[in-house]
Amino acid sequence: MRMQLTSLVTARIGVLLGAVLVAFTANAQTEGLKIGVVNVTRLLEQAPQAQSAMGALQEEFAPRQRELAALQQSLQEKQETYERDGAVMGETERLNLERELRDGQRDMQREQNEYIEDLNIRRNEELSNLQRSLLQEVQTYARDAGYDLVVADVLFYSSAIDITEEVLSGLEASFTADDGGS
Repeated sequence: MRMQLTSLVTARIGVLLGAVLVAFTANAQTEGLKIGVVNVTRLLEQAPQAQSAMGALQEEFAPRQRELAALQQSLQEKQETYERDGAVMGETERLNLERELRDGQRDMQREQNEYIEDLNIRRNEELSNLQRSLLQEVQTYARDAGYDLVVADVLFYSSAIDITEEVLSGLEASFTADDGGS
């Protein structure tokens, strides 16, 4: 009985708090609280800074990617030689080729793992820098436009309060200015 009474009191307090929150929100809206919503995923996909960072990463890691492809091609050729000529090779030559293949595959795996690890570290660094830049741009836009509250990635919002396009325009303008207009 006491448990039911406690549950009932808790439920009534929850309903009361919910009503107060709704009333406060409605009151704040009528008093001119300016709220905006920004789609961070869209900013990360469409910001020129993001595209530039990904291009720089591809350029930075392209030589290592080519080295890995060459190493893989070399291993493939050795494997084909072994499969084609293994039966007619001398035992020493065949054993040496098997060892070269084993060592080469181990080296290839190690090189690939290092490449992936280094790429992930650099990608995370660039993503962190990009997120800081996006946050600064959202804050600058919100402050300049007089927003009281800006939220990101909500479940539902009206397009009337979506400021993603405006922030994206600001990012494009700052990218062009930082890039020297080229």
